[in-house]
Amino acid sequence: MRALVLEKKHVLAIKDMPCQGVMTADSVRIAIKRVGICGSDIHYYTHGRIGPYVVEEPMILGHEAAGVVLEVGVRVTWLVPGDKVCMEPGIPNTKSRTSKLGLYNLDPEVSFWATPPIHGCLIEEVVHPAEFTFKLPENVSLAEGAMVEPLAIGLQAAKKANIIPGDTAVVIGAGTIGIMCAISAIAGGCSRVYVTDLMPEKLSIAGSYTGVTPININNQNPVDAVMEATSNWGADIVIEASGNPSVFTNLADFCCPGGRIVLVGIPIDPVTLDVARVQAKELTLSSVFRYANMYSRAIDLIGSGRLDVQKLISAVYPFDLAVEAFDRAKEMRADDVKIQLEI
Repeated sequence: MRALVLEKKHVLAIKDMPCQGVMTADSVRIAIKRVGICGSDIHYYTHGRIGPYVVEEPMILGHEAAGVVLEVGVRVTWLVPGDKVCMEPGIPNTKSRTSKLGLYNLDPEVSFWATPPIHGCLIEEVVHPAEFTFKLPENVSLAEGAMVEPLAIGLQAAKKANIIPGDTAVVIGAGTIGIMCAISAIAGGCSRVYVTDLMPEKLSIAGSYTGVTPININNQNPVDAVMEATSNWGADIVIEASGNPSVFTNLADFCCPGGRIVLVGIPIDPVTLDVARVQAKELTLSSVFRYANMYSRAIDLIGSGRLDVQKLISAVYPFDLAVEAFDRAKEMRADDVKIQLEI
């Protein structure tokens, strides 16, 4: 069946590949219908590697997916053929120590779609464990289902932030993940969220959500803007979602005494963090790596109508134009948030 394969750095092709996975009593076979293009997909396309993960042989891309169930294993009773579903792309060893602690996203044995050497889901059909396959409500579209994966990261950040109703938050970066963090913080109880970026187009999209205020760092000092808005107290929560090494030096300046910092963006190289400034305010520092037990929550929030992720979809390309879609995504246009492929 047809799949989008990264043959090597800078070389993508649609070619025939076998269905990924083998049916068991606990698995489901799924026709893939929508897949979002993630920044990691683009990074593998343009650089051929992310840290220690190197593309050494052809690999199917994609990990943000939704589809329709075609077949279920004999022990699967909660899904039936025809169900709309989305799939959590990371499969851990459920018997590992980290999994038993509920930290299965940190399981060293996790198998994650489109992370070398594991193939992704940009293929017509996949076989996937049923326990990591989630039924979508009738009012949630396949396009929205493919947005559950990045939303799960935002919800993980909101959980790590230990939000207290009425908190004020700052999110640094208005990309897909930054916006997901901002709307998750609002859903979690924050009264106000300030989003900083230098692209007015992305800030406009972030600011279209109730409770989110954009700060264009080209026009104003973001720390000064937050301090003015909070009567020189600072934000209860700062979520770093850009990965830009230059922002880490003054993260503490955004915070109120006793505030929390959550690191979501991943810098390519080590960064400088002024520990003394963190200590002077007795800030709590935490971090996010993917997510755990967030898919059901994300689906429920979308289904409730509280989180509109549809408007973050900038363009949808047919599968035949997948290479063109990836070439657009790597341009990083200012007004693009999420590009999806329809299979």
